[in-house]
Amino acid sequence: MKIISGTFYAIFIALLLAIAGLFLASMLPIPGNIEIKIVKSGSMEPTILTGSIVVVKPAASYAKGDIVTFGEDTKQQIPTTHRIIDIQGDFSSLSYITQGDANEEKDPQPITQRDIIGKVVFWVPYMGYVLDFARQPIGFTLMIGIPAGVIILDELIRIFNEVRGMKKGAVAKRREEDEDEDKNPRAPMSYQDFLEHAETTSRNAIRNIDGIRPRII
Repeated sequence: MKIISGTFYAIFIALLLAIAGLFLASMLPIPGNIEIKIVKSGSMEPTILTGSIVVVKPAASYAKGDIVTFGEDTKQQIPTTHRIIDIQGDFSSLSYITQGDANEEKDPQPITQRDIIGKVVFWVPYMGYVLDFARQPIGFTLMIGIPAGVIILDELIRIFNEVRGMKKGAVAKRREEDEDEDKNPRAPMSYQDFLEHAETTSRNAIRNIDGIRPRII
């Protein structure tokens, strides 16, 4: 039972870290100008499904067949992720003709390199739904805030139980020592032993004083 619970606990933490990492990666800048985008439509199906996330990285040049993300990316405008099907013009003024794999016709307007956010490096199906939900206040609370709080509380309870167990162990050990002392009490020192002990202590003290007297002079 402990193995099963431990396994599920590890999986739970791994999923939480993955969601939190994905959330932060989509909000914060990533080295290399890498960006994470959510695919909102099915124009690239079956290659890229609706609700997938795509990892986009800028390139020095783009070739026919590349899947690229381009266009404005604002609260009102969503960038498009389509495939380059043709390249027109020369090196100084290239234009790219794009089309979604699920679309019957090419996009109405060619794009330039300035319009391209980057080339799609890889994509993960359906994770866009998770990321989109995590960006909402209620989604962040349910998927990251509450689970993180539960983990922290669980760890605090474990630490408290360990400390309490250590205290109980120390108390039990002290009781055992007291019980052993009660069962095997030390024999009282006789009067003759006391005199001999006192005489030995006095001799040692005098010897020590004699030993340091020349140093004092």
